[in-house]
Amino acid sequence: MSAAGERNATGPLAGVRIVELAAIGPVPFAAMLLADLGAEILRIDAPARREAQMPLPAADDPLLRGRSTLVLDLKSAAGRERLLHILRQADVLLEGYRPGVMERLRLDPTACHGVRPSLVYGRMTGWGQSGPLASTAGHDPNYIAITGALHAMGEPDRPPRPPLNIVGDFAGGSLYLVMGVLAALLHARATGRGQVVDAAIVDGTASLMTMIYALHNQGQWSAERGINLMDGAAPFGASYRTRDGGYMVVCALEPTAYRTFVRGLGLEETSLPAQWDRASWPVLMQRFAAAFATRSRDAWTAVFESTDACVTPVLSIAEAPLHPQNIARGVFTGTPPIPAAAPRFSATATRPARAVRPAAALLEDWGIVAEQPLP
Repeated sequence: MSAAGERNATGPLAGVRIVELAAIGPVPFAAMLLADLGAEILRIDAPARREAQMPLPAADDPLLRGRSTLVLDLKSAAGRERLLHILRQADVLLEGYRPGVMERLRLDPTACHGVRPSLVYGRMTGWGQSGPLASTAGHDPNYIAITGALHAMGEPDRPPRPPLNIVGDFAGGSLYLVMGVLAALLHARATGRGQVVDAAIVDGTASLMTMIYALHNQGQWSAERGINLMDGAAPFGASYRTRDGGYMVVCALEPTAYRTFVRGLGLEETSLPAQWDRASWPVLMQRFAAAFATRSRDAWTAVFESTDACVTPVLSIAEAPLHPQNIARGVFTGTPPIPAAAPRFSATATRPARAVRPAAALLEDWGIVAEQPLP
């Protein structure tokens, strides 16, 4: 292995070979996570893109770290054969096209397993590979809208507000794709047989909603927004504005946490309505809001930071890398800061994947000479 290859072979996935077909949304993030864990990734990019298409991440985007890039025209016979030749040495293929695209390119699972029976074929879509919406367009808010997740978010008197695309694209999409690929990879190494991982944002997001569905089925979660325990309705589970325009978030659910929270505000619990008297929650909300409005965010942070009251400042993206906990953990890295690799391992250190070799050098390590004729 080359020196550059050795530098990247530090995580638990060192030696795993992945081919990523360039896409938007969850696939680049999934590949980034796998690269951070030490996998070798060859990104296949198209020779040109129409201006009308949504742009793929830029070359210096952190989402694309840790890749070697090869330009191939998969619509041509030569490009198709080149990819199949490369897949003979790969462990995983990641693709994020609409259902049917890979089949039309004659790069479907049957064709790819024909050259590499142990290949894990990861497919990422919004709606899934089947169903009446499978072939239609969509984006993160559309996918989470049909799972119940979007309906549960926002203020009760306003339309549901789509959250950051963390919920659908990355949590329901990328993370489930990565989990499925790793599980299928274990199976392939044990049996020699690869398989298709059909990862869909609707599937993953619905899975993330399991606890909320359980509460709903038990009569403990209402379809009405803003009256449930974890949707901001509880006065001890909400955010409050401080005197300087900042915010503090509270999640003092347990009796000891609630008691510590109330004392920290300078209030007497005996002078307040009972914590779990829902009819009195508006009164509690007003009392807590009035208390928070008397001091700055930094002042309240100093009051609560060494307690178990479960009260923390709400930080902006610019502020978060400067928080002492994040500094101590190394949660962010670089200048300007970006999130560091996660999770952490005791024996195989992980880190944001570094710049890697040209594709020709990577393929040479895989036993494929760039200039060799196609079989």
